[in-house]
Amino acid sequence: MKLIIQVPCYNEAEQLPATLAELPTEVAGFDIVEWLMIDDGSSDGTVAVGRELGMHHVVKLPQNRGLANAFQAGLDACLKLGADVVVNTDADNQYVAADIPKLVAPILEGRADIVVGARDVRNHDEFSRLKIRLQLIGSWTVRKASGTDIPDATSGFRAYSREAALGLTVVNQYTYTIESLIQAGRLNSAITSVPIRTNPKVRESRLFGSMFGYVRRNAITIGRVFAAYEPLKFFGVLAGASLVGALVAFLPFLSDWLLNGDTSGHLQSIVVGAVLIISAVQLFALAVVADLIAGQRVVSQRTFERVRRLELAVEVGPSHYDVELDGDRRKSVVLD
Repeated sequence: MKLIIQVPCYNEAEQLPATLAELPTEVAGFDIVEWLMIDDGSSDGTVAVGRELGMHHVVKLPQNRGLANAFQAGLDACLKLGADVVVNTDADNQYVAADIPKLVAPILEGRADIVVGARDVRNHDEFSRLKIRLQLIGSWTVRKASGTDIPDATSGFRAYSREAALGLTVVNQYTYTIESLIQAGRLNSAITSVPIRTNPKVRESRLFGSMFGYVRRNAITIGRVFAAYEPLKFFGVLAGASLVGALVAFLPFLSDWLLNGDTSGHLQSIVVGAVLIISAVQLFALAVVADLIAGQRVVSQRTFERVRRLELAVEVGPSHYDVELDGDRRKSVVLD
């Protein structure tokens, strides 16, 4: 059994030593434990630091492509490097690496394909009250969209079995955490969570510059993913709201007509109601089309999974990658 711990990095030369110092080299249940760093276009010597500190594998993206792309690139590399289980952790040492055995235990026991490390969000000392509320609301929304019971949807401390990693395809450009959960839930993957600890914060998050930015980007992500995987519900609710609005707009005209027999006036209400009814019909039609597209997305995802399996079966390496090995078995995988 082989475990690869992947660490997405962007300009983490200063934080990487502390993070790697905590990563385990042995984990019960695995014969081999290796580390893989995904360098997302760093310009501060992150790769050199990783190599110096004994990183087994480095995936180097030529420019900054965002956390979601870095995560997907790392996952692909881990599969092609023979990982049976992949653990993803952050480069800023946010998560306590000593909890990795706890994180992978449900996979080793055959109880889960994906395990999410759940922080104690309600009692997190470094989260403001507003952020705690937003985290709880966001996690509740993701649970409803995914059909899972994961309490901390935005945690990046996760473990994936080989089967789960093969079927995962993230297309969001911002973050992988929300989409991967909803996608896995829609595909009926076995998902669970375990409580984990966190280290004191050493820097501010680079994913968002303010609380407003955090709310806006996560709201957009949840909306887009929910629309992609539950289009009938998403657009159906909008169509229903538009229809209710039309009935409310028509109410003054209908009241005068039915009670007083007066059909004159209320032109504005009639126009607004007509517009809302047309919107409701269009949204319903969009829901049907989006549902058909969602079905095609599932087919495409299964096709992509089969292609991955075929590539692994014939030992096809990552395309456009240049692999260099030294005597210490440290590797540099460079993406053109």
